[in-house]
Amino acid sequence: MNIIKNLPGPLLVFMGACSLSFGGLIVKSFEGANLWQILFWRSVFFSIIVLFFLFLNYKKNFFNSIYKIGLPGFFGGIVLSCGYAGYVFAMYNTTVANVLFILSAIPFVTAIIAYLFIKEKIKLPTILMMAFAAIGITIMVSEGINSGNAFGNTMAIITLLCFSCFPVILRNNRHIDMLPTLLVPALIIGITGLLIKGNQIQISNNDLILSFIWGGLLNGFAHSIFIIATRHLLAAEITLFMLLEFSLGPLWVWYFIGETPAVNTLLGGSIVMTAIACLLYTSPSPRDR
Repeated sequence: MNIIKNLPGPLLVFMGACSLSFGGLIVKSFEGANLWQILFWRSVFFSIIVLFFLFLNYKKNFFNSIYKIGLPGFFGGIVLSCGYAGYVFAMYNTTVANVLFILSAIPFVTAIIAYLFIKEKIKLPTILMMAFAAIGITIMVSEGINSGNAFGNTMAIITLLCFSCFPVILRNNRHIDMLPTLLVPALIIGITGLLIKGNQIQISNNDLILSFIWGGLLNGFAHSIFIIATRHLLAAEITLFMLLEFSLGPLWVWYFIGETPAVNTLLGGSIVMTAIACLLYTSPSPRDR
């Protein structure tokens, strides 16, 4: 854990975004689990990994570390749980292109919220890289954007707002160790899924393994290091790296299951990755900002 904490902030978020980019491949690989079954089991394994992470890190201070997140941590966890659920609902109820197009605004919305509420300013080069990445996302999804389902688009907008607010909450409370905050969305979504599905939570072994990989290994690891990175990066910079998830996702699906991406997807993804590479190159070494 100490080794991870000492890594540069940009590298941490880069590693987290790469981990999350496998989500699309995993969703494509589920055999028959429905939305709430996936959310439930992903939350179960997410909770297990987070608990392991917390025990490993805090040992005897485990319960005290949870208590110390206070109301800011609890509120941040609620916001994150709404974002998780909104993302899955959006993917199920409108086109992937619509969701990605709406979520490409995350860095800009985050920058506005951070400036309004915690007076966090970002430098001109970062703003330019954000705009450059947004152009890339627009090119990626331009052929698939349509009016879509109103409910799905609304869920995507809610996801946008939640994922934009969460890093601002973390940055505003970076004097608090917010890692235990991850338990809040895991428990909320897990309990909600159990209440909705009741005795219908059984899924195939294939889907159970995929839920473990997605919720436990990938999401547990990625969101833990995202929280650590908030001590070193501005809120808008963190969400800019999240766009890498959208660019790499189609490549994994292409490589592993042969779903060939459109030329626009490759072109737009290349633009996004170029923008993030530039930000990685120009970002300062790790320090509290």
